[in-house]
Amino acid sequence: MNKKSPQRMCIICRNMFDKKQLLRIVKSKDGQFAVDLTGKLNGRGAYVCKNSDCLEKIKKGKLLNKAFKCQVPDEIYDEASKYAQ
Repeated sequence: MNKKSPQRMCIICRNMFDKKQLLRIVKSKDGQFAVDLTGKLNGRGAYVCKNSDCLEKIKKGKLLNKAFKCQVPDEIYDEASKYAQ
């Protein structure tokens, strides 16, 4: 029997993908933000597909601020945009 891989939803396009296909942005308990490539960092996570359109929309509309309900540094948006496909 095949093991199912976990599914997550992109916060922009609202499509479901395998967790490994998405980019995870994490806010730790102490308020630090990071792009989590391993998917294992502790904290609140938001998933974005690596589609260049979604990553452009997230930066243009500052949509991580809405997802985390706080101000996200511009460096995180810049770092996330490096992973566009």
